[in-house]
Amino acid sequence: MKVLIACEESQAVCIEFRKLGHEAYSCDILPCSGGHPEWHIKGNVSDRLHRNWDLIIAHPPCTRIANSGVRWLNERNLWKELSIACNFFQEFQKCAIRHKIPMCIENPIPHKYAVEYIGKYTQLIQPWQFGHPESKAICLWLYGLPKLQPTDIVSGRQQRIWRMPPSKDRAKLRSKTFPGIARAMASQWGNILN
Repeated sequence: MKVLIACEESQAVCIEFRKLGHEAYSCDILPCSGGHPEWHIKGNVSDRLHRNWDLIIAHPPCTRIANSGVRWLNERNLWKELSIACNFFQEFQKCAIRHKIPMCIENPIPHKYAVEYIGKYTQLIQPWQFGHPESKAICLWLYGLPKLQPTDIVSGRQQRIWRMPPSKDRAKLRSKTFPGIARAMASQWGNILN
């Protein structure tokens, strides 16, 4: 199966699909940090969306869409940035609908202004459902895909990601896909064409 993992520099999901024998590629404007540049397309994903993909998993930037940043919209007059972020998000939605490509778009809980643009998510998952003792609400907008089923429910839940101290890499570190979730995506959605 040919899989595009959009807006993924970490290659976490890409690597899990590769382990199962799929032709998976990460794509981001940043260089990859997952150690496999041969599986990474460095560039704008918009130019690659309408190719012959069997599955797309997208992680569009969430800075202006996430509920955690809603207070800044008025304080810093970021409405135009919100519109740009939602338009980019909608590129994936339109591609999934128009080309009937199975797709998952992943983002944190959106604020009400973003929901007006992108609609409500299909499913909300937590890392603790996939073997990680952490709480971090992750929303999935699913097109032609079944809901992701928990694989390893654990206790001892913390909000480590939310409590990360400020740093130049904070946004990048907060956006990395948990390995258990990446494995579940590959194992559960990697056979959708069979």
